[in-house]
Amino acid sequence: MSHRRVEACDSWRPPPAHAHATTLLLRAGGSPWGRSSPPPAFACLSVRHGGETVVKADEEEKERPSSVVAVVEGSGNKGKLPPVAQLLKHPLAALALVPSSVALFAAGAGAGAVAKTVTAPLDRVKLLMQTHSVRVAGESTKRGIGFLEAMAEIGKEEGLKGYWKGNLPQVIRIIPYSAVQLFSYEVYKKLFRRKDGDLTVFGRLAAGACAGMTSTLVTYPLDVLRLRLAVQSGHSTMSQVALNMLREEGLASFYGGLGPSLIGIAPYIAVNFCVFDLMKKSVPEKYKSRPETSLATALLSATFATLMCYPLDTVRRQMQMKGSPYNTIFDAIPGIVERDGLVGLYRGFVPNALKNLPNSSIKLTAFDTVKILISTGQKELEKLMQENQEKTS
Repeated sequence: MSHRRVEACDSWRPPPAHAHATTLLLRAGGSPWGRSSPPPAFACLSVRHGGETVVKADEEEKERPSSVVAVVEGSGNKGKLPPVAQLLKHPLAALALVPSSVALFAAGAGAGAVAKTVTAPLDRVKLLMQTHSVRVAGESTKRGIGFLEAMAEIGKEEGLKGYWKGNLPQVIRIIPYSAVQLFSYEVYKKLFRRKDGDLTVFGRLAAGACAGMTSTLVTYPLDVLRLRLAVQSGHSTMSQVALNMLREEGLASFYGGLGPSLIGIAPYIAVNFCVFDLMKKSVPEKYKSRPETSLATALLSATFATLMCYPLDTVRRQMQMKGSPYNTIFDAIPGIVERDGLVGLYRGFVPNALKNLPNSSIKLTAFDTVKILISTGQKELEKLMQENQEKTS
C-alpha cells in the first residue's frame, strides 16, 4: 500500500467483528496466533485526503485473515438507535429524540397557558385598575378603584365567568409568545457571546431585551384584543371585537401603544432573565438541577424586574384604550401623574405582582427543567446505544 501523508483523522478503532471473534476464542482457551503469542493490536484509520475519504491500515493487514473487515466511520455500525420497546422503558432517552426546540416550545406553551388561566382573575382586576381613569373620564371624579372594589365590581356585573373574560386571546397569544421568547433568548445568547465563549452581564441583558421585543412584536395584536375584551362591557367575542376595531379604527389600532410596550418589555425581560441566569449560576452545583432552586430564583428575578418596569406597563395599557388622550410615552407619563398622582403609575401593582410572580416562575422553571431533562435524556440515549453496540460487537 502506498505511503501518503495523513491530513486529518476521522476515526481510529478496532473492528467490532474481529474483536468479538478474538474474545470468543480467548474464552475458549484458544488463539489463532498460537497459545504463547497474544493477538496483534491493529485498528482501522479513516482519513480525509483531498476531499475524499480513504482507508489506511498498518502493513500487517496483508497477513490478517480475510474474515477481518475494515470498518469505516459512518458505515452504520455506530450510532444505531435503540428499538422502540427499549425506548418505552427509558422515556428520558426517548425524549432526547425529540428536537430540543420542539420540546422547549411545548414546555413554554403549556406552562404559559396554565399559568395565564390560573392567574386570569388577578390579571382582569389589574387591567380594570390600570385603565379606570380613562374608562370613566368625565363620568366620575374618582381617580381610581382599589383591589377589593375591582374584584367586587366584576362579580356583581358579570358573575364568575367575568373573571376569565379575555383569557382566550391571552392563552392563544401566550403559546407563540412563550415559544418565541424562550427560544430566541437562547439564540441571542449565542450571538452575544464573546470570542472566548463567555457571556457577560451586558450580553445577557442584551439577549433578554432582544428576546422580549421579538416576542412582543410577533404577538402584539392579540395582546390589544385581550385588553379590549377585558375592559369593555358586554359579551362580545374576540372576532367581533377584532372586526369592530378594524372597521372603526383601522389596522393601526392593533398596534396602539407598541412603542412603550417594546420599551417596557425590553428592560423587564432583560432584567428578569439576566438575574435568573446569574442567580442560578451562583448556586452550588448540587442544587442547580433541583426544581425548587429554579422556582426560588425565578420568583426573586421576577419581583425585581416587575418593581423596576411596572410604570411603563401602565402607560402602554392606557395608550391601548379606545379614545386614549395619549399619543406618545412622553405625554402619557406626565398626563397620568397629573391626573392620578405618582401612585397612578403603580395602579394595579399588587394584583400584577400576585399574577406575574407565579406566571414568570412557572415559565422559567418549566423551561429550565426541560433543558435539564433533555440533557439527561441525551446522556441516557448515548449510554443505551453504547451498551447495544457492545452486545452486538
